[in-house]
Amino acid sequence: MNPGAFTFLLALISGTSGYYYDDYDYNIPLSIYGRSSPNCAPECNCPESYPTAMYCDELKLKSVPMVPPGIKYLYLRNNQIDHIDEKAFENVTDLQWLILDHNLLENSKIKGRVFSKLEQLEKLHINHNNQTESVGPLPKSLVDLQLTHNKITKLGSFDGLVNLTMVHLQHNQLKEDAISAAFRGLKSLEYLDLSFNQMSKLPTGLPVSLLALYLDNNKISNIPDEYFKRFNGLQYLRLSHNELADGGIPGNSFNVSSLLELDLSYNKLKNIPTVNENLENYYLEVNELEKFEVKSFCKILGPLSYSKIKHLRLDGNRLTHTSLPPDMYECLRVANEITVT
Repeated sequence: MNPGAFTFLLALISGTSGYYYDDYDYNIPLSIYGRSSPNCAPECNCPESYPTAMYCDELKLKSVPMVPPGIKYLYLRNNQIDHIDEKAFENVTDLQWLILDHNLLENSKIKGRVFSKLEQLEKLHINHNNQTESVGPLPKSLVDLQLTHNKITKLGSFDGLVNLTMVHLQHNQLKEDAISAAFRGLKSLEYLDLSFNQMSKLPTGLPVSLLALYLDNNKISNIPDEYFKRFNGLQYLRLSHNELADGGIPGNSFNVSSLLELDLSYNKLKNIPTVNENLENYYLEVNELEKFEVKSFCKILGPLSYSKIKHLRLDGNRLTHTSLPPDMYECLRVANEITVT
């Protein structure tokens, strides 16, 4: 078992498909790992069963401890670390995972090229700190970057990060101008979470490689024409808890053949936006929907012409079971769940 091994998968969970990023349970007591290896900082724990991992969590550390050679997975969560010296990781330039969640790090106190020197680093987490801009420069090896729950208003350059697949930036203070073009050229980026920020418009220049894009809990009120059709294979899109109304959504904004899951809940929609027949999960709860039009799901009806919707949420609107048209069931013939009230 990897110390902190993650899975990043498309899964069917509780009957609902989705793009999930799931971390190993970091809260397992270290005692289950047995004795600590001698190749370890004295204040930390390096389980003999995982000799390349060093756990230094919840020790009230104010600086990065000495990291001995051979450590590849370093956990420094829930401390009081407020700075990182440029030579902090000079013994472990082959470090692969660096987890710094829940500390007091500010950009100005992360010195020099401390991260870019780690040429095998794949995972960098600096969630719940005091960052005001994205960290950098970063190594080309990086796959997973998490900077959630900070105070970030500015993004630096991600140029050259050819392996970067996942970026988590939720719960920051980003506006669309700070995001536009920041990710240009990232051909491997598949997962981008920009939820809980301060965007009033959709950012430009996002990589066409995205499979999952989360933009919920912003202030977005309109969708540029054919905005989502430029993505090669977008499958999971969240725009819940925004300010979307009918007038801000061109007719075929969400008619994207690759899309499997679309969340438009908690907006101001009165009509159901048209979607492609391939969509499987559609969340429209808590809008202002007044009518159900079958053509939003099925252009035509026939033995081989129907929607692939499995789960449809319509609750919290002005619809009732009696207001639903009879041919809805022919269009949505494979649906497992349709929630109206």
